[in-house]
This record gives sequence, C-alpha cells and structure tokens, in this order.
Amino acid sequence: MPHPPKVFVLDTSVILYDSGALHNFQEHDVAIPITVLEELDSFKKGGSVINLQAREFIRQLDRLSDSNVLRDWMPLNGKASGRFRVIATEEEAEDALAVFGSKKNDHRILNAALGLARRETDRRVILVSKDISLRIKARAMNLEAEDYETVRIKDVDHLYSGKSELEVDSATIDRLYADGSVAFDEAAAETTPEVMNHYYILKNGSKSALGFYHPRTERIDRVNKSGAYGVTPRNAEQTFALHAVLNPMVPLVTITGPAGTGKTLLALAGALEQRRQYRQIYVARPVVPLSNKDLGYLPGDVKSKLNPYMQPLWDNLAIIKSQFGERDKEYKKVDEMVEQEKLHVVPLAYIRGRSFTNICFVVDEAQNLTPHEVKTIITRAGEGTKIILTGDIWQIDTPYLDAQSNGLSYLIDRLKGNPLYAHVHLDKGERSELANLGSKLL
Repeated sequence: MPHPPKVFVLDTSVILYDSGALHNFQEHDVAIPITVLEELDSFKKGGSVINLQAREFIRQLDRLSDSNVLRDWMPLNGKASGRFRVIATEEEAEDALAVFGSKKNDHRILNAALGLARRETDRRVILVSKDISLRIKARAMNLEAEDYETVRIKDVDHLYSGKSELEVDSATIDRLYADGSVAFDEAAAETTPEVMNHYYILKNGSKSALGFYHPRTERIDRVNKSGAYGVTPRNAEQTFALHAVLNPMVPLVTITGPAGTGKTLLALAGALEQRRQYRQIYVARPVVPLSNKDLGYLPGDVKSKLNPYMQPLWDNLAIIKSQFGERDKEYKKVDEMVEQEKLHVVPLAYIRGRSFTNICFVVDEAQNLTPHEVKTIITRAGEGTKIILTGDIWQIDTPYLDAQSNGLSYLIDRLKGNPLYAHVHLDKGERSELANLGSKLL
C-alpha cells in the first residue's frame, strides 16, 4: 500500500529564498501558516531580491485564491502535484508559546505546524525552514524539520575546483613548451573527463607545465605566467585565475578561496588590464549590514552609504596602485578612471532591469548572494560583457545561506564544463606569512 503524501509546512525564510517553493514538492501537500503571510506583508515594499520574492509569492496566492478558499486544501498543478492551504495558529494548545516563553512569530509558525500535525495523524508533517534555530526548536517539540534543499548542493566538500594535476611523460611536457599545445588524450588517462576551460598542472618528476583544455581545439593549450596591471601571480592557481580573467573567450569567471589567496586583487588587476576593451568597469559587493539595518538608515547619498561596505575594494585598488610610483601614468590612470566613472562602484540592489553592454563587472563576496540574485546579475549581461564573481563559500555573512545553498556554490555546480565559463579555486594564501599563520592555526 503506497504511503500517503507528506505535508510540508513552509516558513517565511523559504519563501524569501525561493518564491516558487510551492511547486517544488512534487506530489506532496504544502501548507503556509497565516503568520508567514503577515511577515511577507512587511517585506513586500523595497527593491531588494527578498522584496521581489515576497511580492511574487503574494501574487501566486492571489491567483490561487481567485476560485478557492485558502483555508481549504486546493490543487496546485493538477493531479500530478500536491495540494496547498493556509493554516492558522492553534489557539487551543499553544505549546510552542508556553515552552519558549515569548510570542515571537517563529513560535506562532511552529504552533501552526504542531496543530496541523495533531490533526493529520496519518501523515508525516514536516516543517521546512532556512532558519536553523527554528528547525532545532521544532525537533525539540517532536516535530520533523528540515532545510529547503531544492537549490542546495549535495556534496560541497567535492565542489568543482577548476584545476587538477596530471602525471605525464617528459616528452609531453617538452611538446607543450615547443608547440604550445598537446592532444588531450596524449596528456590525460582514458578515464579523465574532458571539461571545458579546465586547468591542468602537468608533472613529470621535477619538470612541470601549466595548461588548460581549450573548448574549440579540444586540446590542452599552454598557460603562460603573465601579470596584469603590475600584479604578478605567485603560484600556479593564481596564474590560472588570471588567465581565466584575461581570456576573451570566457565571459563568465568565478574565483573562490579563503581570505588572503588574492581573489579580489587578481579580478581587479585583470579588469584594469583590459580597460580598453570595455566601456566601463563595474565593481560591487553585497551589502550585509549589521542588525538588518538597510542602507537607508545611514546618512548621506548612495555613494556615502556604500563606502563603508566597499572599503575592501578600495584597499585592493590601493595595492594595485602601490605597484607603481605616484608619477607613473598607470598610478594616475586608476584615479582618473574613478573620477570619470570609467571604474565605478555600483550597489547590487539597483541593477534589476538594467542591461550591461560592453562592461566588465567584478562582484566580490558573491557567496553572500542567493541563487536568484546570481541569476539576476548574469542575466543583465549584454553583448561584450564579462562577469567575474569572487568569494569564499565557507565565509557566509547572510542569514539563511550556507556553503551548500549560496548562489556562488550553485553557479559553480551548475555551469562547470560550459565553454563560456571558467572556475578556479585558490588554496594557497599569499597575503603574508602572518596571515597564513592565523589561517592555519587559529
């Protein structure tokens, strides 16, 4: 006898993460506590992605309620999909409010799920939330709870790194240096998959060479160690990253790695090196304010509000400028580009609806973006635009995101092997010996 459909109760964090979550539970039923609707009402105004998600979900409910009463079970997408309803907070036995001692919305949501579980005794009722604390509280009340995993990476520990080592014979390395490329099957074993724009360290004893799989020639081309705007890569992986940034055939690049590995510096230096190929260089990073205060709470215009959050970008530009003397034209050129807004810091919140043509767009700290936000950025790209995203997937500052659910991890997992995309993970810290010591031992 088949098991009856499960009932998934969604909290506000799931809706703000993915407004289409209702339709991602296959044949199972979905319930929304009425408290979630109250919280969504407070998020419907504004220009950020969570405001967009709130508005889109409210529109979905409006369409569903045209011919249905939301308190009754109603079909979502025909017989193949489950049903949907809105549930009220239980009044008879306020278990969560009594146990946790406060009338927080989280506890009202939990109470609604507990009440539904008492009524649906023949089915599994599961609370779905991006809020870890709420999931723990639910389990403490003997209610099943789980994370929303529709756009979640299953095995983040083995996320695509973009690079690997190959043991080859000495003659292969010699041919790579002499001819500039070698056949893929000459360098790689039969079991090695062909991945577009993948980088290789070819080794034989003390001899080595750097190469990448060219998607058009289907050969391994040699990668030369070259600098960009005064910045020279210090190791093989930095050489790979800078090669990807400077490769005109690759319009989308991601660079990941822990602090001090040179992600942002290489991206900015590569962008400046290509300044003549683009109309403008845009640099941005997500604004993750303290205490959930938005930019509007800070004094001044948009530029004044952004500056404290964008300071790491200015720090990296200062490092690039320090490679030259104050009288050098390269030093003056950076200041000139900033003044003329050829090099322009932009708030990500204001890019929706825009189209970027012939722009080099560097997005730092991209691990703090949701998959929907990353999609929004990439779909802004017009002809001649290059997008470079950098970040550390293990250093998340945004509530409800983690290494498996952030937009940067999602992008790497979905686009690996695409001829328009290249990725490099940096492991070795190059900031300073002291920074490396702190990273390893503290």
